Amino acid sequence: METTLVLIKPDAVKRRLIGEIVKRFEAKNLTIRAMKLMKMSSELADKHYAEHVQKGFYGELKAFMTGSPLVALAVAGPDAVNLVRKMMGATKPADSAPGTIRGDFALIVTENLVHGSDSLDSAKRELALWFREDELV
Repeated sequence: METTLVLIKPDAVKRRLIGEIVKRFEAKNLTIRAMKLMKMSSELADKHYAEHVQKGFYGELKAFMTGSPLVALAVAGPDAVNLVRKMMGATKPADSAPGTIRGDFALIVTENLVHGSDSLDSAKRELALWFREDELV
């Protein structure tokens, strides 16, 4: 069993897609180990996106991610990291297959609805930023 981080980004929250996204993970028999609705702090953004802080696009990304509420999920199951990423679809919505979250709902790359950890190592690092160990059930 693996556990991975999923962020339902502010654009998805505004569009009332939380239930649809969670439903897709549950329909695939993945387990939601933790879930919280919150605003991402500036400090958390800098830690979560540490590899992007010095890049030109980071200011816009940070403003988007900290500007309104998002939902953080700890999602578990066999090969959860890869499975969740396949379910999300390609980063660019135009490249996302129908049936994926981004393929069905995303409109532009800068607001592509969801984030999922890209590796098991990233998942462990990211989960520790978003959830205390005692919050994971």
